[in-house]
Amino acid sequence: MTELDPTPETTDAEEVEARPSRVERLEREGDIAADYLEELLDIADLDGDLDMDVEGDRASVSIGGADLSQLVGRNGEVLDALQELTRLAVYRETGERSRLMLDVSDYRAEQRRRLVELAEQFIAEVKESGERVSLEPMSAFERKVVHDAVAAAGLTSESEGAEPKRHVVILPA
Repeated sequence: MTELDPTPETTDAEEVEARPSRVERLEREGDIAADYLEELLDIADLDGDLDMDVEGDRASVSIGGADLSQLVGRNGEVLDALQELTRLAVYRETGERSRLMLDVSDYRAEQRRRLVELAEQFIAEVKESGERVSLEPMSAFERKVVHDAVAAAGLTSESEGAEPKRHVVILPA
């Protein structure tokens, strides 16, 4: 009979060192997503340049290049679906839910710019009137952009309603 060694093979400190940092995990998500998207572009025989980044608390992948409007679709519907498929590919590899953000031909960047402008108009209206303002129904991405703009302006906002009629309400200070 052999005696069991009571000392563990790794210490807690070694396990912490071996665990990748948050940024490293997000960079890995971006790499997995880019590999998946490269394969998809090859299958669809589309040319596109991929750019990966980490923005705040999420990985970000952008595809630019030739005409990729078919990857955006009407009102970004194809882009939303492609983003979900890419998140699933990341989940399959990592076992962790991804909040990866995908953009094609700067569609989301332009959408974000327009939404911030719109939010600023409503923020000014709320500050001037002191009354709450309800916006039209928006996607989760659009609501997040508006909530961020409202918070940056020093006001508060909340989402109300149920999908697909969920919308932002901007509250006076």
